[in-house]
Amino acid sequence: MTIEKRGDAHLITHAMAKDTLSKIRDENTEQVGFRKGLVKLGRICGYEIIDGAMDTEYVSIDTPLTETTGERVKGLDDVVIINVLRAATPFVEGLLKAFPRAKQGVISAGRDEEAGMNENGEFPITIDYVKLPEIKEDDTVIVADPMLATGSTMCAVLDEVLNEQPNPENFFVLSAVSAPDGLLHVHEQFPEADLLTVSIDDHLNDDGFIVPGLGDAGDRAFRTA
Repeated sequence: MTIEKRGDAHLITHAMAKDTLSKIRDENTEQVGFRKGLVKLGRICGYEIIDGAMDTEYVSIDTPLTETTGERVKGLDDVVIINVLRAATPFVEGLLKAFPRAKQGVISAGRDEEAGMNENGEFPITIDYVKLPEIKEDDTVIVADPMLATGSTMCAVLDEVLNEQPNPENFFVLSAVSAPDGLLHVHEQFPEADLLTVSIDDHLNDDGFIVPGLGDAGDRAFRTA
């Protein structure tokens, strides 16, 4: 198993996840390489969720030569992936390679950088757009955002996801890199969510950015910096 419990979170320790994350951390990795890296990382994380959280069942199969017994993953038609725009778009593209039949939701959310962090380490969050599918109790729901910094954005997103919806059986918040403060904040507000990340980084700087982090994942992926 390459998902390990680390405090309030679970760490994805797959060797290729760590290798890919190291490549996209590098400031010399340009836009195409960065986007492809996020896609690859999303795919690896998706497979890890399947391996670590989803059940299998035995099925009868007719091969060209004989009848045999195979094993299939249960619940692949009952997956909901929430894309936190915009940085999560390539990350979600990778998740969809693992869950090609998943239902998708989109939430556009961003923090007010000019306002800055308050004394509690939180940012004001603006939600511009929400489009979500129906969520059922037996669904596996994955809310994806490559960066979990202060947790302010994610908590606002989770408020929208769970608004008048049942708590799903498997409920994941997935990030590439996370700050300890953000993980604690989300865990305190939404203890029902399993927090998955490829790296728990050192700290947040005074501007609320993860250190060592990735930089601005949206700007790097879409070349807007």
